Amino acid sequence: MARLRIFPFVLAVASAAVFCASVEAQTGTAQDISASHLKVRPVPDVRPPTPFPPGSETAGVAPIEVRSADEMTEKDRELAADAESSIGERTGFLGLGFSESKWNYQELVCPALPNHMFLRYTRNSGAGDVSIFTASIPRGGEGRVRIIPIQMRGYSLFSPAPINALTISAFNHIRAEENPEKAPDWLGTALCYAALAGGHAEAAKLTEGSQSQRFTTAIPAMLQIPVSGGAVIEFTDGPATSRQMQWTMTFDRKGKLLKATHVRAGLLVVNDVPQRAGEVKGTPLPPTIADVDSTGHPIQ
Repeated sequence: MARLRIFPFVLAVASAAVFCASVEAQTGTAQDISASHLKVRPVPDVRPPTPFPPGSETAGVAPIEVRSADEMTEKDRELAADAESSIGERTGFLGLGFSESKWNYQELVCPALPNHMFLRYTRNSGAGDVSIFTASIPRGGEGRVRIIPIQMRGYSLFSPAPINALTISAFNHIRAEENPEKAPDWLGTALCYAALAGGHAEAAKLTEGSQSQRFTTAIPAMLQIPVSGGAVIEFTDGPATSRQMQWTMTFDRKGKLLKATHVRAGLLVVNDVPQRAGEVKGTPLPPTIADVDSTGHPIQ
């Protein structure tokens, strides 16, 4: 009787084992089938589109070179002479009086926009009577002569040139005519805009001295890439003087300049305080409870 009771139990255990093996086999087959049909693709890093990739600035970027008419190449002087009639025509619409008196000009050499020549024209008729404008001349005939007015008889036309919509529009057309073969230099591009708008042609640096130091309260040159794309360039131009200006330029995803601002950058002056050797100023503090022993005498 005992053997008859044990036999059904053995059959039940054997059946359970066969069932488990069957389930495992089916599960393994299902996993193999799923794995064979599963397509795995790497997820790319989310990078907002920007016209100035990080690290695109030229190492040790130099300030915009300013050349006098005598320092210009013969080819550039010929290009300036050929464009003189177009400059006179376009400045006539703005009332700058290009044909009324003598103007002097300098060339602004901008490596970030090599397919254009830039000339800054100045007419100085005395204190309070200075007129300035910048002329953009395309090299190779692709594009047209553009005028960026800065001052007329000591006053700004329309609004200050650095934030003027006409300046921004002219700059966008100039960049569109460039057709660059590689990613543009963001700091060089910003310095170029500042130079065309009448600003200084160099990024400011800190001055060093043994007795005193001057620190700009504005931030150094930097590129910010918003989450939505585009780029924001900020820098401070000019030498370390009270005339420093902080520039901010906002570009869209395709490199179009949307907005430009500039404000006066303050200076933080730090001077050393002279002190005689061995001289200690101040009065010693009285001893506290932690500085006395159980008898109330100061701990030596």
